[in-house]
Amino acid sequence: MAAECVPEGPDLKEMGEEDVWELINDNRHRISLGVKPCMLIPYLRQARVLTEMDEDEILSCLKLNNSSMRTSHMLDLLRIQGRNGAMALLESLMIHYPTIYTQVTGRKPSTEPSGFSGLIKYSDLTEYLVKALTGMQKELKEARQEASRLGSRCTSLEAQLGQTLERQEESRRFKADHGRMRKNLAAAHHDILKLKDEKCGLYARYTAVIEERSAANIHCSDLNLQVYQLQFELRKAQTETDFERQRTLKCPAPSQTQRLQEEISTLRRQLLVAEKFTPALENILGQDLVEARDVHIELAEQLRCYREENEQLTRERQGMVEDKECLALQVQKLTLDCEMYQQKGTVIQSQLRELQAERDHVCLSRDEAQAQIARSLAEKDTLRSAHTEWKFSWESQGSSSDSLPSSPSPRPRLRRMHAICPDSDSVRGCNIKSGNITPSSVRSQNVEPPCPESLRTQEKTLWYNRDSSETAECDVLLDNDFVFIPGGNEVEQSVMSNMPSCQSNNSDGLSRASAPPFLLRSRPRAMRITGRVLTISFQGEALLSQLQVVGGNKTGVFVHQVTEGSAANTVGISSGAQILEVKYEQAQQALRMVLEDTTLEEAMWALGQVRGFCHLSLRPNQDAYEKLLLQSGEAMSGDSFYVRVNMTLPGGSQDALSVSCNDILHVTCTLPAGADRSWRASHVHPCQLLDLKTGNLPNYYRAQRLLISAIEDMSIQPMALRKARDKQKTVRIVSTGRQGRNPLWVCVEDSKDKSTGPGDGSAPRGCLTLMPYTLVTPHYPPVCRPVLLLPTILGRVLDQKLAEWQGFQLCEPELLSSSEHAARLQRSEVLEECEQGGQRCYTLQSVERVMKQGTHCVLPLGLDCVRRLHRAEIFPIIIFIAQSKSRAARKLKSKVQRQGWSEEQLLECSRSEESLLDKLPCLYRIVSPDSWDDKTTLLTTLHSIILEEQKKIVWVEPDLW
Repeated sequence: MAAECVPEGPDLKEMGEEDVWELINDNRHRISLGVKPCMLIPYLRQARVLTEMDEDEILSCLKLNNSSMRTSHMLDLLRIQGRNGAMALLESLMIHYPTIYTQVTGRKPSTEPSGFSGLIKYSDLTEYLVKALTGMQKELKEARQEASRLGSRCTSLEAQLGQTLERQEESRRFKADHGRMRKNLAAAHHDILKLKDEKCGLYARYTAVIEERSAANIHCSDLNLQVYQLQFELRKAQTETDFERQRTLKCPAPSQTQRLQEEISTLRRQLLVAEKFTPALENILGQDLVEARDVHIELAEQLRCYREENEQLTRERQGMVEDKECLALQVQKLTLDCEMYQQKGTVIQSQLRELQAERDHVCLSRDEAQAQIARSLAEKDTLRSAHTEWKFSWESQGSSSDSLPSSPSPRPRLRRMHAICPDSDSVRGCNIKSGNITPSSVRSQNVEPPCPESLRTQEKTLWYNRDSSETAECDVLLDNDFVFIPGGNEVEQSVMSNMPSCQSNNSDGLSRASAPPFLLRSRPRAMRITGRVLTISFQGEALLSQLQVVGGNKTGVFVHQVTEGSAANTVGISSGAQILEVKYEQAQQALRMVLEDTTLEEAMWALGQVRGFCHLSLRPNQDAYEKLLLQSGEAMSGDSFYVRVNMTLPGGSQDALSVSCNDILHVTCTLPAGADRSWRASHVHPCQLLDLKTGNLPNYYRAQRLLISAIEDMSIQPMALRKARDKQKTVRIVSTGRQGRNPLWVCVEDSKDKSTGPGDGSAPRGCLTLMPYTLVTPHYPPVCRPVLLLPTILGRVLDQKLAEWQGFQLCEPELLSSSEHAARLQRSEVLEECEQGGQRCYTLQSVERVMKQGTHCVLPLGLDCVRRLHRAEIFPIIIFIAQSKSRAARKLKSKVQRQGWSEEQLLECSRSEESLLDKLPCLYRIVSPDSWDDKTTLLTTLHSIILEEQKKIVWVEPDLW
């Protein structure tokens, strides 16, 4: 509607060159931001205002960093072409960007012939518009499929949103229960504090009792000592008394006797006092000791009970805290999911609105193009009829002037050729009166305005004529006995034979509905001999039941046995023929698959997809087929390729092969006998191409499901278990999101059936697909490999010390001029610049000079240089020094700080570069932080690792990122 309200601008054909370019330059900013050069270049190339060199410069120049710069450079190149460049640019904008065309010129876009400048021939312009319309129809179809998928996805998201709300309500209940548990926990904690206070009082009482008991024991010991002394003195006094008594009897003295009697009485009094004091005190002390022991036992029992209660309360508190953390995490996840779903819903609705608007615009463009095509076809048929009549009249005039008495037979009427299936019984015996029939007559069989069904019918009829190089064949007469499918195997060159003259009265009455989407010869056996390649067309219903194949990607796929009486046997297929490719139709689409270097599993799946008429390209290769056969007549496996495993697979059964992540395996058979959905593979010796332990391995699609299950299990595992498994790598995430197809499966796709493998419904082409295995190729570096130490900060600290060892040399930067720097940057020979915008940089030549000396080149670079080195067939030894809770950083703290970095920067650099290691197309080594103690031991460890890696084979996979 907006385009209808735009006022009519000036007529472009009447404007001069400067006026047109002034109009374009006024809108240069809008064109640079809104136009993609890759959309306009095909039309500009066809208009001959841009050359192939210009296209490469626009799309591949490294100085043009974004689409706006490329578009601006394209405008500069078109400015050189003058008025033709401006008119071709505006016409391409009118076709691909009608809105921008209206904004620039002020005119509504139109596909009328008068609206074009005539830079392109009318037929070429019509063909270009048909191709553009076909592309728009495909995009509209994909947009509708995407809209339906997004609608179903929106419905599922609404259901998930309901579940999320239910979970949120449940989380609220959990929060209430959590608050109540916290209150109970606070009350229990208060009781525990009370018990602790009581326990402290009991401890004080117990300590006082123990001190009293110790004092009583000391006092009792003193009393016993005094009693012993008194007894000793008493015996001494008795002895003296006896002696004095005897002495007194001999010589009594009154004074002495009186004194002795006084001493004796004194001693007796002391003895009585001692005898009366000791038993009572001992009884008291004994009773106190018994009471103290009882109190001690009671206090110990209470203390044990309090300890048990305290431990139980502590356990309950820890459980409540863990429950609280889990609930908080669930609430946070649910909140994030809810916000994400809301954002996705908003984006989907906006995309649906944009798709509806684009659909309406495409429908209008389609109707205009259909009307234009109808008029073009009518004009074409009129011109062809006039040309034929003129040719007949000219021949009749020439024959009348001839002296021969006999007159030539009249030329037959111009007829359109139909593609007839050779298996049709109604036309096997027919004779077609052939004239000067060209392939272009097939294109214009209907002159009525085409509807969508007629467009699809014409697309099926012309499915083979996709290359622009084949348009020149439209003027060649089909004076042969069949029409083959071009655009397939380029090795084939048809050997045409003359078509026998035939008579038929009903050739014009054949139904177009019976014609398949390709042209074939009308005899039962349609075959084409092209050197040593034979193309055979036959009815391939249940093709695997008609023939048995053997071989693989190493030897090729061969026909092993052919069923007697089948269609394959009828057309002459025999054992020993190598199958190069197969073409067939599925869901009204012509599909093609090359089997020249596919595995046996892929070939079996591809041949199993054939459900009707097919073409097999065969090559007689009896010598290679006989090498596959054993003495018993059975065929051995012809598969042989090497893969890198991206997950850990434990060996479950006895014959299963146990592998770890990043292991290299040699697959020798993709369809082993007695093992369903398995491969036969072997471990590879690290230094030689020798097979070690052999066993069965899950095939690609079963391993892909195991990989997805392993990732799902890792996502729901507890954090502690996940950290424990992170120490040993179990999964490497590799996908086919950017490269378009799976390198381990050469597949064909269908608009309805997205199956890409046997028994597996995987995502369509272009979607992200996880890869459990990746193809690798062996390389044998003849000289010393460079060394790259990671993380980069730690590598800068160790590079200089490592370069001081014998056999190592540090890579030095080169000082380049501006022109030389630009030239080497264009050739991708600059690995890294020393400073931003400077002329000092590390180049491939500096690395090669060090390698030619027979020494290891120590690279003070980052991970970005690895792919540039691989393009130059240089494979560095990559060593990553792992960090563990800054332990390794503390070991080299002074060295790191001396270079101007902190421990936090080292750990951050280590984490960021460790996540990029899995994206490297080669293997790497990790140095554990527990394997070294200081800088000397670390350098010794690195030296031994480098010597070990130098002896190994370098396995490189295709760059998938």
